[in-house]
Amino acid sequence: MKTVTLPGGERVPALGMGTWSIGDDRGTRAEEIATLRLGLDLGLRLIDTAEMYGEGLSESLIGEAIKGRRDEVFLVSKVYPHNASHDGVMAACERSLRRLGTDRLDLYLLHWRGGVPLEETMAAFLALRDAGKIRHFGVSNLDLADMEELWEVPGGDQVAANQLLYNLSRRGIEFDLLPWLRAHGVPMMAYSPIEQARLLRHPGLQRFARAHDMTPAQVALAWLLAADGIVAIPKTGSRARLRENIGALDHRLTPGQLAELDTIFPPPRRAEPLAML
Repeated sequence: MKTVTLPGGERVPALGMGTWSIGDDRGTRAEEIATLRLGLDLGLRLIDTAEMYGEGLSESLIGEAIKGRRDEVFLVSKVYPHNASHDGVMAACERSLRRLGTDRLDLYLLHWRGGVPLEETMAAFLALRDAGKIRHFGVSNLDLADMEELWEVPGGDQVAANQLLYNLSRRGIEFDLLPWLRAHGVPMMAYSPIEQARLLRHPGLQRFARAHDMTPAQVALAWLLAADGIVAIPKTGSRARLRENIGALDHRLTPGQLAELDTIFPPPRRAEPLAML
């Protein structure tokens, strides 16, 4: 398993499991739990969730899936912007911990920026870390100007990650934000790495996948895995799809293949507004 090193030196898998919409349908619950457990068996020990996902349903399902296996998991959750005040963060974290059936989160993120000052949210994160409720903290969906502002806030330069929408069809952050993150030693987590399956229907990606004996999903994930400092968190509630995703680890794209993908999905030539889903 390729790993990404956090600012404090801890290594986490470069391929994890996202859970957006997992837990919403009781009819698929058993398969979703089995998928998460299989992922742990196969080394995908990073699981990403959020209080927003099903208003806690995702966290509750994960809690069931990892029962008895908590120490195997690098567990990530996120707080709503409207809960990002000092007291709001404290209460939201406690709710997430209860749903997940654990006493700590490995990484806690501000889901996106709202009206609460970043300084107040960072102070809450620092307090939670001091209390042992979280081990690392970070942000999600923060653009370059936000990160520059965050860096001047007490504790802001200690963020362990910025989780962003990034995939072959969403490369805008490469122009300015991603270079800034790398220069400042902040890893990036790529959510929706196959664009909620829409990328799989792209004719150019399909042709490339056939030519190189991969599936479109494996190409999209292998492209992310070829870069340093990026954690990809594809979401699936299917064991078969999970096995397909893990197959991306068997395909190390060559410089020639990466250049070919650049012709299909050109990198940005100018700054673009931050994309979000």
